[in-house]
Amino acid sequence: MNKHLLLCLSTTILAIQLTYAVDLLFNGFTSSDLSFYGYNGGAAIESRIITFNNTRRFSFGRALYPSKIPTKLPNSSLVFPFSASFILSMEPTAGNGVVFCFVPHEGIEVSSSGEYLGLINPTNNGNPNNHVFGVEFDVYKDPTTGDINDSHVGIDVNSVISVRAHEAGYWANDKSFKKLMLNNGKNYQVWIDYVDGTVNVTMAPVGKKRPSRPLLIARLNLSDVLEDDMYVGFTAAGGAMVGSHRILGWSFSNTNFSLSKGLITKGLPNFEPPKTLIHKTRGFIESFSATMLFFVIIYSIVAFLLIRRKKRMEKMEDWELDYWPHRISYQEIESATNNFSEENVIDIGGNGKVYKGEFSGGLVVAVKRISRESSEGIRAFSAEISSLGRLKHRNLVGLRGWCKKEKGSLILVYDYMENGSLDKRVFECDENTTLSCEDRIRILKEVASGILYLHYGWESKVLHRDIKASNVLLDKQMNAKLGDFGLARMHDHDKVNNTTLVVGTVGYLAPEVAKTGRASTQTDVFSYGVLILEVISGRRPIEQGKQPLVEWLWELYRKGELVSGVDPRLRAIGEVDEEKVERVLHLGILCAHPDPKSRPTMRQVVKLLEEEKSEVDESEGEDVDMYILEKMKAKEIRCSFASISWSNSIVIGTGR
Repeated sequence: MNKHLLLCLSTTILAIQLTYAVDLLFNGFTSSDLSFYGYNGGAAIESRIITFNNTRRFSFGRALYPSKIPTKLPNSSLVFPFSASFILSMEPTAGNGVVFCFVPHEGIEVSSSGEYLGLINPTNNGNPNNHVFGVEFDVYKDPTTGDINDSHVGIDVNSVISVRAHEAGYWANDKSFKKLMLNNGKNYQVWIDYVDGTVNVTMAPVGKKRPSRPLLIARLNLSDVLEDDMYVGFTAAGGAMVGSHRILGWSFSNTNFSLSKGLITKGLPNFEPPKTLIHKTRGFIESFSATMLFFVIIYSIVAFLLIRRKKRMEKMEDWELDYWPHRISYQEIESATNNFSEENVIDIGGNGKVYKGEFSGGLVVAVKRISRESSEGIRAFSAEISSLGRLKHRNLVGLRGWCKKEKGSLILVYDYMENGSLDKRVFECDENTTLSCEDRIRILKEVASGILYLHYGWESKVLHRDIKASNVLLDKQMNAKLGDFGLARMHDHDKVNNTTLVVGTVGYLAPEVAKTGRASTQTDVFSYGVLILEVISGRRPIEQGKQPLVEWLWELYRKGELVSGVDPRLRAIGEVDEEKVERVLHLGILCAHPDPKSRPTMRQVVKLLEEEKSEVDESEGEDVDMYILEKMKAKEIRCSFASISWSNSIVIGTGR
């Protein structure tokens, strides 16, 4: 091809691009400039500023240019280059974050608050058919999405798990990096460019010159991600906290990369929290005495009123102050459960009833109502908030919030689990509805992952102390989530649990707990071992007139007939991989060993469950004791159950 043809082709492409040129410049917004979509009123215009997540919890919103813009050369996969810049302000108490985005649809079908940022929903995270591209400015560290910290910038493609991320900041020069806290109320300017398959993201405090070195650089082919025409704009979401994220100005162009210079960066509103000023002027000192006299009088009046009401007021405990942001009003919960209607009852536990509830925005939850008359219930209430209120893992039930009504109920609000408990799915189903062998093993793996997080994945070690089938819940997609942390205890990783109160459920308690009352990670491993055995065998740990489950399976093991202990319903509904099932039962027996030193750790349990072969691949870096596998294969486990009492008449702890 000669130079003349190349010149003609370049001129033709430029002419087509100019035909489809999009140039947007907003120094302030009106209601006609953008279209708004969301849940719980998540986006609006206030004083010519786009405002997200203003007054309600669990909201999300989108602010998009009203019509789609062309993103590709006609009849081609070539993506137009583009340049965007905007001015962003995020409050300390506001929601999870803001995303500059390209999306194929104006709204979103499923509620997408919290960590999904209103960009996608939980059912399609990572789906290549999403056709969404975004740059997120996130102020919440979510371990399930791999967030690097609580103030970072990430590039998202069809998922909220970023393909590239960096802590927020800018390069003052090529070597000096300045960190920025996104949610401090300050105004920041952001620049996002896409040219020749490369995305550049840069930011700096508003008014500063654009840094020459970008914060993020990523090579991306957006031809399969973007459709021919897309909506462009912003999306944001919040969780239990309320506040405001704001967009003060915005420019976008697919032809003029200098359009961002038209953004006004001076004289903008300031949303930083007010600072306390200490005045040392003479006038301040002179007025101080008169002011103090006034406050002494006010203080005396308030103190008098507080003393009168002290006997009638409920004492606020320390943990309430720590978890105050998760508190939900009694009126909201009462409305969600239809005034705690009996028709909404989905379960009855040892400490009270559990109701299905639906908040005004469509969020479905499970509401546990605990009576104050039970001292055990009060302990369970505070234990759930102090443990589950801080934990977040895909295999732990999510605690949405709590309510403590004066002289009334104690209430916990959880994510709703559509498929109920594992206990019911194993023991209360017929051959047509019972879980398959593969499903049971998968669920056991997911429970093990949740326990591993409790033992090693958080800043403190968490002992669940009541692992059993009825405390494993299944969501809409049949994913397992460990719940009921009413007996849980937290302590430092290098400390030993000093509690000697024997708590738990008969049949799941390790022998050493009955003797000493002390729980450890290995007592949780014992309970998990019993869970494995009951789920695979279809028999409860203790049944009237039958040999205890662990003892029965141990005898089958010694006879070489362990596979005969598999739930007969599994054989009725299909073929059973006997080698795989026997291996899982071996692991269950090993976890339920009477000697805690002979049990594996949860790290080893998870590793063994993930192994496809009988050998451990040490190249993966996991130091799994080889003697465990040898015991499982060579049947060399030595233990005696003669000294363990499995009587149904024993009542230990709650027995729930």
